[in-house]
Amino acid sequence: MSLQYTIVPVTSYQQNCSIVWCDETHQAVVVDPGGDIEVILEKLSALQLEVTEIILTHGHLDHVGGAQALSDALNVTIVGPHKEDAFWLEALPQQSDMFGFPMTPSLEPQRWLDEGDTITVGNETLNVWHTPGHTPGHVILHHPESKMAFVGDVLFKGGVGRSDFPRGNHATLVASIKNKLWPLGNDVTFVPGHGPLSTFGHERKTNPFVAD
Repeated sequence: MSLQYTIVPVTSYQQNCSIVWCDETHQAVVVDPGGDIEVILEKLSALQLEVTEIILTHGHLDHVGGAQALSDALNVTIVGPHKEDAFWLEALPQQSDMFGFPMTPSLEPQRWLDEGDTITVGNETLNVWHTPGHTPGHVILHHPESKMAFVGDVLFKGGVGRSDFPRGNHATLVASIKNKLWPLGNDVTFVPGHGPLSTFGHERKTNPFVAD
């Protein structure tokens, strides 16, 4: 399979920044560069990858804090999340205060993502799904051929995303998981925004929040 990925945990929140690339072309996207961009740049250099875009799953600071600096360093565009998260990206200075992160200016991506959009990574294609609940504009990325998904803070091994933030909603989050993620298949391995990988099938059996 020519889609490859590696995880670079960033920030004190140990957020899973994913570098996703096409093995045939060595073109890559960086998903959720929350910070520590020197570590991300080092990894990209070691892997000899050419980044074409930065993708954001949602507007929380621990996922987007390094996006502008990485975009400037690599001269690439920032894409996503869904435009319903615009208010989170506008409020990055306030989020910086709230989370005790370095001051991060407001951000607007070059392109918002909608359900049904695709992200091209070399010869590979990632499908975009709109999955509100943790934030209203959260998106996830799915690669059917390798049965991989990058789900941000929607679903974790044994848990689900928080829904107590502004415009979060627990019922909406559960509906996103059951109606958007589960139909992608039990054998899909997912990279969550924090913590270890799992599969949708494992979570359907064991996750106390969303098990069948």
